[in-house]
Amino acid sequence: MSNAREIKNRISSVKDTMKITNAMYMISSSKLKKAKINLKNTQPYFYSLQEAIVRVIKRIPEDVKLSYFDDRTDKIDRNKGYIVITGDKGLAGAYNNNVIKIAEDELKKDGNHVLFVAGNVGRSYFENKGINYDAEFKYTVQNPTLHRARVISGRVVQMFNEKKLDEIYIIYTRMINSLESKAEIQKILPLRKVDFMDEDGTDDGTDETNYIPTPHDVLNNLIPNFVTGFIYGALTEAYSSEQNARMMAMEAATNNAKDMLKELSIIYNRARQAAITQEVTEVISGAKAQKRKKL
Repeated sequence: MSNAREIKNRISSVKDTMKITNAMYMISSSKLKKAKINLKNTQPYFYSLQEAIVRVIKRIPEDVKLSYFDDRTDKIDRNKGYIVITGDKGLAGAYNNNVIKIAEDELKKDGNHVLFVAGNVGRSYFENKGINYDAEFKYTVQNPTLHRARVISGRVVQMFNEKKLDEIYIIYTRMINSLESKAEIQKILPLRKVDFMDEDGTDDGTDETNYIPTPHDVLNNLIPNFVTGFIYGALTEAYSSEQNARMMAMEAATNNAKDMLKELSIIYNRARQAAITQEVTEVISGAKAQKRKKL
């Protein structure tokens, strides 16, 4: 019966693991719903902000140089900053690996690179690999907030204005739908006018807004808020994608545990039946031996 006892202990262990994976699935599901609601509630504000930027850009003469649209093409040795958003923990399938792979590919390109890593998994990975990152940039990715996004944007925007960074990118996971997510890289700064303009770039002449003191000054105040919104959206989408990836991973683990329990139950029953058969055979053999002694 020792073999059957070992199998029974393993069944008990698998059941305990299945309870954990199922609980993690439920927790991630709850967090995902909350994150989606937060993102949906803030989207209208940032869409309106983008429309306001479009209107202001149309009021600025083409020959006016805009600092946030300066691509600094005359600079050869460029400083590139990367905001890398990973999770604070694993058990989320390939979620963290996909983001880290993009970051590593970017580090192979020309230029001076500065990593701003959000999430404990990313920081631990780059630290173990001996890859330098901004040690003061320590942000959790749990429950993203506008305040956190504003602090992050304030840091990178300041470095861009001081020309310590010529390009700023964000590497995160975008949630395409409930079943699919994609790790990608997006440029935050410098901006491009074409991304804000209509297809023909014309002005319909309906905007009679007065911009005080000037459209240029108004735009310089709008852009940092726009960057904050972009970063907040990325943080929220990444957080949603992480919970979705963990849900799928835990669901797969739970299903695997169920399949394993079925197989172990069959093996256990066979082992138990074999043990019972052996005991019966031993009893019969003993009875026959006693009978022969009497004869």
